[in-house]
Amino acid sequence: MPSSPTSLVRPSRRQVLSAAVGSVASLAAPAWAQNAGGWPNKPIRLIVPYTPGGFTDQMARLIQNGLQTRLGQTVLIDNKPGAGSVIGVEAVAKSAPDGSTFGVVIAAYAANNTLYPKLPYDARKDLTGVALMGVSPLVAAVPLDAPFKTAQELIRYAKANPGKVSYGSSGNGSAVHLTTELFKMQTGAYMVHIPYRGAAPALTDLIGGQIQLFFDAATGLINMGKQGKVRLIGVASDRRLPVLPDVPTFVEQGFKNFTGSTWAGMIAPAGTPRDIVRRMSEEVTRIVRSEEMRPRLEAMGTFPGGGTPEEFDAFIAAETSKWGKVIREAKVTPD
Repeated sequence: MPSSPTSLVRPSRRQVLSAAVGSVASLAAPAWAQNAGGWPNKPIRLIVPYTPGGFTDQMARLIQNGLQTRLGQTVLIDNKPGAGSVIGVEAVAKSAPDGSTFGVVIAAYAANNTLYPKLPYDARKDLTGVALMGVSPLVAAVPLDAPFKTAQELIRYAKANPGKVSYGSSGNGSAVHLTTELFKMQTGAYMVHIPYRGAAPALTDLIGGQIQLFFDAATGLINMGKQGKVRLIGVASDRRLPVLPDVPTFVEQGFKNFTGSTWAGMIAPAGTPRDIVRRMSEEVTRIVRSEEMRPRLEAMGTFPGGGTPEEFDAFIAAETSKWGKVIREAKVTPD
């Protein structure tokens, strides 16, 4: 028999108050999530140590709006180019560790630890990793009329004609330069390095046949390949790029240990409160792994990153070791 209203236990005043507080707390949860611990309570600056328009800048701007929405604060991009990213990274290292300044860096950040004998900062002591944002494997391109059409044919030609194959890079110590040096080391082929001031002039000379090989991020080569201006012969990764499904990886072509990429990641000044670093890491991970972001990253030839600060620190350490070995063995200098 159903209980009558008079037989129900009447809630106490304390229970009523507890329920009310719980309801208010649940409604306030999203706002608290946006300003956990009072952070952020002022605009956030993302220092990009390169000029606007490049891969690093593009990655920073891809997450800018998402961070503004999720954190409830303005996020400003501050481009500070120069000295192979050293100027911008130094600015991050010397910023107040209060959660208002972060930096976006690429593979050069890891290479610079070996490339430059003296840096105005100590990457291990003055900076900390926040999150890996994305990895963009480099793609190899050759002129359309080159006497080789595959990576294996390129190596055979280079070995049979020492010094006749020259390769371009976007500068000494760049990811492009170091990746090609690694390719030389693993294949035993001799190729002449021609450094340029950026990727654009190198690509122009590749199209004109002045150089015979050029590695670059997919963003710089996708359209050139589709327009038939250059031939794309391989992706320096262990998996193909969705945006270039017909271009095989070097691993597929028999170069089992050959990979090379540029990547973007977020760093912060050492001493930034750990809860802020973790919160920012979580937000970056949510953004780059979102369904909205996936097609935008794929169009750039970039795999989404994400993960914990500790995982990004380990990634940086592995990259520093990998490229440090190439720099030492190939005797690469910044000039």
